[in-house]
Amino acid sequence: MKPAETIQAGSLLIAEPFMLDPYFRRSVVLLCEHEDDSSLGFIINKQLDVKVSDLIADFPEFDQLVFYGGPVQTDTIHYIHNVGELLEESVMIAPGVFWGGSFEKLKFLIDKQLILPDNIRFFVGYSGWSEGQLQEELQYGSWITGAADANYVFRFDPDKVWKSVLEHKGSTYSVIAQVPESLTLN
Repeated sequence: MKPAETIQAGSLLIAEPFMLDPYFRRSVVLLCEHEDDSSLGFIINKQLDVKVSDLIADFPEFDQLVFYGGPVQTDTIHYIHNVGELLEESVMIAPGVFWGGSFEKLKFLIDKQLILPDNIRFFVGYSGWSEGQLQEELQYGSWITGAADANYVFRFDPDKVWKSVLEHKGSTYSVIAQVPESLTLN
């Protein structure tokens, strides 16, 4: 076991390449909250084949697919965005990355096309850990940590985020990024 790594809101959790858990295999999780008793984040690289306007009644037509945020409370919708104070009550997670905010104002801004698909990501469910659970997973090497970057969330192709984050960490991590998803290709 290795020593636990220091993490905080704004950290990325990158699944180690051999993680078998189907929810988190090759995932990158943006931590939005990390407290002593719990942690919460969203998988930023698992896009679903459904639009947010198909999931929420009375939501403006919005041509953007939803992401699978994690296995907890999959009957809920969450969002992270890059519009900052334009959306009151949002919380800054990292430079250029904000979580939540006024839902009514969000609908208004989308309807007026002041928030576009490149500005926001919607998530079904979230990833959550109880007290000590995430630290234990870090000690066992289930996750590689990194710093959040708004480009990973809003600009990168979701299918390439896992590999890109590892490559940008450099050194040994860029080698890990080359491990094929299917071990039969190795």
